[in-house]
Amino acid sequence: MVSGFSVEDNLARAGALIADAAAGGARLVVLPEYFCFMGARDADKIGIAETAGRGPIQEFLAAQARRHDIWLVGGTLPLQSPDADRIYNACLVFGPDGGVCARYDKVHLFSFRRGDESYDESVAIRPGDNAPQVFELPFGRTGLGICYDLRFPEFFRAQGDVRLMVLPAAFTYTTGSVHWEILLRARAIENQCYVLASAQGGKHGNGRRTWGHSMLVDPWGEVLGCLPEGEGVVSGGLDAGRLERLRESLPALRHRVM
Repeated sequence: MVSGFSVEDNLARAGALIADAAAGGARLVVLPEYFCFMGARDADKIGIAETAGRGPIQEFLAAQARRHDIWLVGGTLPLQSPDADRIYNACLVFGPDGGVCARYDKVHLFSFRRGDESYDESVAIRPGDNAPQVFELPFGRTGLGICYDLRFPEFFRAQGDVRLMVLPAAFTYTTGSVHWEILLRARAIENQCYVLASAQGGKHGNGRRTWGHSMLVDPWGEVLGCLPEGEGVVSGGLDAGRLERLRESLPALRHRVM
């Protein structure tokens, strides 16, 4: 997606893309970070923050999961926190019945400064205090991360033995152009699991440019599908047999000593 200032417009575009994915046979759909809103300023998120369990964005996600009978990882949305001037950047997972089966609040908050380009998520976001989150899919144990978490391999190791890692993101063009694919493939290789990353990709109304390159990476580090930039759907299959064969031929996870 290339989300903008209007929550209503963003939800409409997300709904159309979810429908496209489901029509193509998708059983798991993942939206990007900030799918519902990319404001002019970081603090604009506070104005649309919802209470956990209630609000139009959460209602939209639940309805989409039910309508299409899918597992839906709802990118991220702003949820109220104990701080009046900061929100949680939360990722909610909805089952086919529309119920929430997992929640993860982003713990690693991105900051970057080089020349005229600067970001500091801690200005408007409170870091989550929940442990790394996993949930069960028909494919198996699945771990959650958000964007900047990708740079911290120990975060994903703490999730234990997962078969899939899911990562909504909005990587900047500057950092994503050199680091995004390398980091995704590294996380897949070292954990011998699939990695599915859904990213914002394009020029936003606030002037920010995101890198995009939503992709699915297999446990061998091969990119199975990629959407470089712009709005659209990228899809691929999860092959349990391939995962097990790779782990058996190279039993790196069993060789860990710490």
